[in-house]
Amino acid sequence: MKVLVIGTGGREHALALALSRDPQVTEVHAAPGNPGIAAFALLHPVNATDGADVAALANRLGVDLVVIGPEAPLVAGVADAVRQAGVACFGPSAQAAQLEGSKAFAKQVMAEAGVPTAEPRVCTTPEEVEAALDFFGAPYVVKDDALAAGKGVVVTSDRAEALDHANSCERVVIEAFLDGPEVSLFAITDGVTVVPLQPAQDFKRALDNDAGPNTGGMGAYSPARVLTPELEARVMKEIIEPTVAYMAQKEMPYQGVLFAGLMLTETGPKLIEYNCRFGDPECQVLMTRLD
Repeated sequence: MKVLVIGTGGREHALALALSRDPQVTEVHAAPGNPGIAAFALLHPVNATDGADVAALANRLGVDLVVIGPEAPLVAGVADAVRQAGVACFGPSAQAAQLEGSKAFAKQVMAEAGVPTAEPRVCTTPEEVEAALDFFGAPYVVKDDALAAGKGVVVTSDRAEALDHANSCERVVIEAFLDGPEVSLFAITDGVTVVPLQPAQDFKRALDNDAGPNTGGMGAYSPARVLTPELEARVMKEIIEPTVAYMAQKEMPYQGVLFAGLMLTETGPKLIEYNCRFGDPECQVLMTRLD
């Protein structure tokens, strides 16, 4: 089997390296890739968010499978273009990838699928933002509705900081603050069957003692023992499986990896957000543990 990995980061390095060690894989290609990946795979230039460009490269290389790492190509519909070109693809359609591409869409899915999560308010005007901040009170949780490379969320007790972030976004989701340990669970799905991988935790805030701003993640470890087998089974039953079933019912089946960011509250696990790809850096520890 020949495989093409799309992306440039540590996540894509981990995916390509794991694939290169699989006895069924005869060739690993990466586009655009990075110098580290070049040690064991062939690199190719590509516009990663251009579906036609990625599909043409896949056909030119004669690959059997395309694995899309980052969220931006998935939201842009690159997986759809690759499948339409007759090549198997690991990653959700553009429609299904809206679970990450739009916080408002994801909250609607959670509500209709009965998934436990923080109560939200979707805001598009300064007046709506002020009203939502008044309603929930501090600490304020303000999320950019659009893709923001893992950096679109501000959690703060400073109202001015919350307002500044909200006003810098076209549309925001403001929601109730959830308290407890945060953990990620990744599940693989073909749109019907769902299989969990091991839980992982990353480190979000910069500086010692979480004193700095939120980041996209700066290192991770797995297993995350805070998510016990009993809690994992509950997350699958109450959060991940109902979401996959709902997406199939709405004729936008979710295929690929579904990344659930969770808060383990006193009343049980609640979903903070969904991502439509492996986390970076969590992917790096998950791939080293995967047989």
